[in-house]
Amino acid sequence: MLSLALEMRGCNVSVAHDGPEALRLAAAGTFDLALLDIGLPAMDGYELAARLRALANGERTRLVAVTGYGQDSDRRRALAAGFHDHLTKPIQLHQVDAVIADLRAARNV
Repeated sequence: MLSLALEMRGCNVSVAHDGPEALRLAAAGTFDLALLDIGLPAMDGYELAARLRALANGERTRLVAVTGYGQDSDRRRALAAGFHDHLTKPIQLHQVDAVIADLRAARNV
C-alpha cells in the first residue's frame, strides 16, 4: 500500500521483500531513498544498511529505518548505524512525505 501511495506522489518505487533482493536492486540502480524494515528476513535492516553503504552508489541513498521499536535507544541505534531517519510502525504517510520533502530540499541545496 505504501508503494502505491508513493507512486501516486510521483515517486519511482522498487520493492524488495528481503535483504538480498534489496542488494540486487541497489546494485543495479541508483536510489535517492530506501525505507528499510529493521526486522527483515535473511538479514536485518542494520546489516542491510551497512551493505548498501558499501556499494559504489550507496553513499547517495538516504536510509530510513522502519520498525516496530520506537524507544529512544532504538532511534539512537538506527542513527548510529547510518540511518538518516527512524520511523516507528505503523508509519503515517505524512511522515514519509516529510522525509521526501527533506530529501528534496537537501538535493536542491
